[in-house]
Amino acid sequence: MSVKNECSLLELDELTQAVSGIHVLGSGNFYFDSVQTDSRAVVKNTMFVPLIGENQDGHKYVPQAVESGASVVLISLANFEKDGSFFSDISLKHPDVFFIAVENTLTALQKAAGRYVEKFPELIKIGVTGSSGKTTTKEIAAAILRQKYNVITNKGNLNSETGLPLSVFTIRKEHEVGIFEMGMNRENEIGEISAVLKARYGIITNIGTAHIGCLGSRENIAREKAKVFDHFYGIGTAFIPKNDDFASFLADQVDGHVVYYGDGCDEHVKFSADLGLDGTEFFIDGEKAVLKLPGRYNYGNALAAVALAKHLGLSSSQIAAGINSLKGMFGRSEVIKGKYTVIQDCYNANPDSMEKALDFISSVSCSGKKILVLGDMLELGEDSLKEHEKAAVQAMDTAASLVIFAGNEMKAACDKALELEAEKKSGIKIEYAEGCSMDTMKKIGDILAANAGEGDIILVKGSRGMGLERVVKLILGEA
Repeated sequence: MSVKNECSLLELDELTQAVSGIHVLGSGNFYFDSVQTDSRAVVKNTMFVPLIGENQDGHKYVPQAVESGASVVLISLANFEKDGSFFSDISLKHPDVFFIAVENTLTALQKAAGRYVEKFPELIKIGVTGSSGKTTTKEIAAAILRQKYNVITNKGNLNSETGLPLSVFTIRKEHEVGIFEMGMNRENEIGEISAVLKARYGIITNIGTAHIGCLGSRENIAREKAKVFDHFYGIGTAFIPKNDDFASFLADQVDGHVVYYGDGCDEHVKFSADLGLDGTEFFIDGEKAVLKLPGRYNYGNALAAVALAKHLGLSSSQIAAGINSLKGMFGRSEVIKGKYTVIQDCYNANPDSMEKALDFISSVSCSGKKILVLGDMLELGEDSLKEHEKAAVQAMDTAASLVIFAGNEMKAACDKALELEAEKKSGIKIEYAEGCSMDTMKKIGDILAANAGEGDIILVKGSRGMGLERVVKLILGEA
């Protein structure tokens, strides 16, 4: 392997110390400039980190990763001790690939990422979490902060126990601000990834019921989300939604400064007009800003970003320019206009975001009919039945003419809707499509083709795992 002019993201001794690892195989020039956990994404000079899940062990893809150009591989010490010849045979063919044995590859990925972040002491580090609105808030904040700083963010929603560590490895010396969202699917996931970033500024969007199935209560969710503040050490700043009923609880978790945001918190920010599908108009110290994402809930996300930007010293004109520069985001309150107006909101769904989306569709006026395509809200545990039935009750009160429930969990919602329609006889047409296969999407597409007309508004809302964007492609003729 030829000597590189640039430095490796981490040197050998930095990596082994950070991950408490043992260099077991490989020699020559140590160098890597990217990190992956998916062998299919490996390119030349990647550090490959095979993860061990419930159903699969990523170590079996080490040969493919090395063939694709991996220069460093973190491996489980237990796997190495159990089948050392597997790795030795690979090393014989590729003697310049470094193998580092560690106790746990996921923990090692996080520790390595944390050590990498420490190489950028001047970086303004911002963490964003909450039950809903994380990605939107992050993107609004990034659009504003780019008016003054060179900003790095996680791509899409790479915000998990693996996604956040992979994301921070994209930080480079030219970056001045790093704004990273943090998600969770289990207890202490925020704690683990907060220890990677060690944010100086933290935003919480709200405390809802997303992931209540694994955490048990909103108080537990709030306590977990507040771990974004864990590394303030008296000098960090927390941005907390004033009108959230857990605002005081969250503030009590902060060892540092607290800034509340929301309607009425800043007299220099004035709401002007709800533009419906075209977003929200407001003024910052007299500077006009139009947030092109529809819904008052997205305006709330913008207020969090405005509060952060003001705290970091951006001018009102810079803040307004940033908001005005923001375009729609795929799958998040994305308005697609044509024969029908489609609101594609299928990147995530939980009871909080579902309620907000249905509130919004209720408030929108249109020349045609309102049609709802509602997919499963996943990971709700024992609350799933109750929350899906609750969504059905709200859906039936939106003045929609047709409601299509999609997915296995939405069967309960469909049954509840049919029960309500039998009582009220309001003339709402109710359909159900089981599962989330392509056949399911085609069934929904056929129902829409038979019922939707010029000027209709179609809301498509469901969890990412449902893949409801396929329905949108079908009705737009792109599939």
